[in-house]
Amino acid sequence: MTASADIATPSSSAPAQRRALTQLFVAAVVWIALGLVAGLFYREFTKAQGFPDGVSGQLALVHTHLLALGALVTLIVLALEKTFALSASRLFSWFFWIYNAGVLVTGAMMTWHGILDVLKVEASKAISGIAGAGHILIGAAFVLLLITLWKGIRRAA
Repeated sequence: MTASADIATPSSSAPAQRRALTQLFVAAVVWIALGLVAGLFYREFTKAQGFPDGVSGQLALVHTHLLALGALVTLIVLALEKTFALSASRLFSWFFWIYNAGVLVTGAMMTWHGILDVLKVEASKAISGIAGAGHILIGAAFVLLLITLWKGIRRAA
């Protein structure tokens, strides 16, 4: 496979980039909404369960994880897409879906584990295993992003 097979043709790159920018923007909006809802849920759920203010745990971390890993990383990738046309690489789509799946799985397992902590129910080891799989997806997606970014930098040079 040649390097040119991985690059979209110039006539198709503008709609592809517009689609990628839109996709990234929508993903960032969704992650911001989920992050804010997670913070609200943490505050109200722990209050309803009689937890004192400032109690830390898995549930308290979901809010920041979704905002940082979901929204901020996506907004950074959006800027990189605009600068380096990352979507010209086929790997970009793989990065996007694997990354978002990884953040979703990780956030869901943190939420589940956090709810069990608040309810004082022992969590299954499977929760940690599934959360670990989410982290592996995030790591794999970062590798794809770095490869895609390197190709974009080389194309731009």
